Amino acid sequence: MPVEWLDSDAGAPVISGASCHARGEPPLACLHLWPHRSMPKRGFVWFIGATFVLLLLPLLAVLGTPILWGLAPFVLGALWLLYAMIQKNYRDGEILEELRLWSDRAELIRSARNRAPLTWAANPYWISVHLHETGGPVSSYLTLKGAGREVELGAFLSADERAALHGTLRDVLARVTASAAPVPPVQP
Repeated sequence: MPVEWLDSDAGAPVISGASCHARGEPPLACLHLWPHRSMPKRGFVWFIGATFVLLLLPLLAVLGTPILWGLAPFVLGALWLLYAMIQKNYRDGEILEELRLWSDRAELIRSARNRAPLTWAANPYWISVHLHETGGPVSSYLTLKGAGREVELGAFLSADERAALHGTLRDVLARVTASAAPVPPVQP
């Protein structure tokens, strides 16, 4: 699953005390989400190589004839187009959603290639996590609601991954708000 809780070996992090954003302390929990990659770079190299070999097989019949030079640009063009489209897919999938939780603040930052980062912040005490089974743009639509806005989380995850993340995120938010100690005001 393309979900990672930082500073933790597995699952949600252990929250052992309050951490205040206003005092510049590190977050209690940090979640990274990214799109799943079904074909790693090594698999991509093998796929392009195998496709090249399979596209060359029909050209063996016309090897040594002028027809080869008429077909070769189309075969190489098809291979180049396949390569370019898979590379574009890789670039478009360079998305990272980062959720950082303190006792007094939660921040969600969505970074995508060639776009300005989108941010949302709220007090974790007032944040609610919603899983909309139906009615959303995707099944098991996961949202965070707080500070007068409702934001989507993990749209690129599968329905099962969003459902699993919903339960974990609810538990982590409950632990973050329970660990919050009274925070003295910051001296200017």
